[in-house]
Amino acid sequence: MRIVFAGTPEFAAEHLKALLDSPYEIVAVYTQPDRPAGRGQKLMPSPVKQLAVAHDIPVFQPPTLRNAEAQAELAALQPDLMVVVAYGLILPQVVLDIPRLGCINSHASLLPRWRGAAPIQRAVEAGDAESGVTVMRMEAGLDTGPMLLKVATPISAEDTGGSLHDRLAQMGPPAVVQAIAGLADGSLHGEVQDDTLATYAHKLNKDEARIDWSRPAAELERLIRAFNPWPVCHSTLDGESVKVLAANVSTATGTPGEILSASKDGLVVACGDQSLSLTRLQLPGGKALNFSDLFNSRREKFASGKVLGQ
Repeated sequence: MRIVFAGTPEFAAEHLKALLDSPYEIVAVYTQPDRPAGRGQKLMPSPVKQLAVAHDIPVFQPPTLRNAEAQAELAALQPDLMVVVAYGLILPQVVLDIPRLGCINSHASLLPRWRGAAPIQRAVEAGDAESGVTVMRMEAGLDTGPMLLKVATPISAEDTGGSLHDRLAQMGPPAVVQAIAGLADGSLHGEVQDDTLATYAHKLNKDEARIDWSRPAAELERLIRAFNPWPVCHSTLDGESVKVLAANVSTATGTPGEILSASKDGLVVACGDQSLSLTRLQLPGGKALNFSDLFNSRREKFASGKVLGQ
């Protein structure tokens, strides 16, 4: 089984690790071009590229797979199967048709729910009871292909976007290896998705991480968990940015954004419905701290009656 792997972030690298430990031959890796990162904006290879280089696997980084040259380069590898995980490039039909067994994808949701770019965070934000990984055959549509295998996990009231990501990154790789075995021996057949049940997981952006205190506290609490560790929900106080990394719903009420009370247990801020007790914050130039630590040193900053978000 000659496999070409295509992926970019850490979630994809976990899948590549599993395939490297499998009996299948990884003949090449495709990943996004190196991107500037960090304060120095130096070009950084993706986690997938770093892993491939460490295992002496040829790496290809075309900016697109829509041109004939890139397509011919892939065809020359004569792959039996292409495994795609969070690659970040659209695969046109001509590319999907190159591998003998087609292309499969490991997607971090229980399809058809949460097709698209940010399924993990959107599931937490929406208050879904469970999430999971779906291994599917790829079609030209976005996450629309027949489902080969699903693995599920409950979403707890403590889960963040980060904790759910890490759990799914461990669940997805063995599911992919199992699906490949099923494809190879012909025992696995795809289940067509019900498009009427599909939802779309829009890409995350920093603007929607700005807290709108007029929203219900329960919605904001889920958003704060969903956007931890990125893009991190934030507001302003005394003209300074305040990042909010954890909060609990409180029954106190008041004008949205108003500080109702502050104690070692948390900073209680009124919302459109109920309030939030903020329990972990990050101030400019500082590290993330439990509010009990901030309260000891910056008590005057969090005086009752002050308003966040103005």
